[in-house]
Amino acid sequence: MKSKNLRAFVILSWLLLITASFLWSYTSARNEQKNIAFQTARSFFEHIVITRLWNARHGGVYVPITEKILPNPYLDVPMRDIPVNDNLTLTMINPAFMTRQISEIAKEFYGVQFHITSLKPIRPLNKPTAREKQFLRKFEQGVKEKGVFIQKGGKTYYFYMAPLITKKVCLRCHAKQGYKEGDVRGGISITIPFVMNIPLLPLLIGHTLIAFIGILGIVIAEKKITQAYETIQKQAAIDVLTGIPNRRSFFEILLKEVKRSRRNHDPISIIMCDIDNFKIYNDTYGHLKGDMCLQKVAQAIKACLKRSTDLCARYGGEEFIILLPNTTLNGAINIAEMIRSNIEKMKIPNKNSLPTGIITLSLGVSSTEGCTEFDPETIIKNADTALYKAKEQGRNQVQSFRKNT
Repeated sequence: MKSKNLRAFVILSWLLLITASFLWSYTSARNEQKNIAFQTARSFFEHIVITRLWNARHGGVYVPITEKILPNPYLDVPMRDIPVNDNLTLTMINPAFMTRQISEIAKEFYGVQFHITSLKPIRPLNKPTAREKQFLRKFEQGVKEKGVFIQKGGKTYYFYMAPLITKKVCLRCHAKQGYKEGDVRGGISITIPFVMNIPLLPLLIGHTLIAFIGILGIVIAEKKITQAYETIQKQAAIDVLTGIPNRRSFFEILLKEVKRSRRNHDPISIIMCDIDNFKIYNDTYGHLKGDMCLQKVAQAIKACLKRSTDLCARYGGEEFIILLPNTTLNGAINIAEMIRSNIEKMKIPNKNSLPTGIITLSLGVSSTEGCTEFDPETIIKNADTALYKAKEQGRNQVQSFRKNT
């Protein structure tokens, strides 16, 4: 359960991280979109300002009067029009008039619109829109420039506006309006068609794929960690040499069985086993053969236990201990005798072990049968007492612990 909760927590954390990454990427793309639009509009504005300044420094420029270019009725300056001959008359183009003409060309070729405006326009068509008026008020308060995305006719545009600052050369036309050098006398708005779309679908697919790969990796890693943990747990509970539970594992299971036995009033029996003359076997055949002997004996004992609740564990050295839940003393004695007999039938040579000349077992049996109060230590101690009795009486036999003996 803890593993599942941890896995769910890690997956949730991963999804939150991916979501945060997606939002950050989307926000970054939006900011980049705004930055590109802003820089593009500002570049247009700066070019317009430069051309206006060039015009103003020359005191205006003259171009031929045509059907498309007529004299500016709002330009009140001497020599606005200069006749050259019967076929040619020049008219002055001031910065404002030039801006309008450039705007017409930009709109025709690129769809970009310029609009020169002011809170005090000389030309009525230069009257500001509601948005332009709002921006002009901001400029008078010190704002340097502003830009926003707008929707018009179902399309997206970027609307940018910056102020026109009155310069000395501008006073020639605008001084009569009360402007002084450095004043904000108006502004130019620039409306640009914007078609740069944020790659939302690829961004979403990419993050979804990363999220899926991450979750798959988490599940695989969790499985491997769980397997490794189970292996470690198993190694901590299993005797490495014999492959059966170790002493620590035996005591953990014994405590659980004791609690169950007290609740259900079922007997528990213990068998203590010791390989007879095992030191002599090690000295005679070597420790490698000794280890192999321990492995054979352990597996032989385990093979005699038929119930899933029965347990054989290595108690230490050449000693083994068997737990038999819900087993009477006589039942445990029968199992012990079967184990002893099977080991004897294996006829593992131990030539210096007299009188048998083979590997044998001595076994001690104890039980809680008939006991109302008992503890694990006492059960084991009683089995150990019975084992020593078997040793004293000649080995290769089963002895039981009885209170009256």
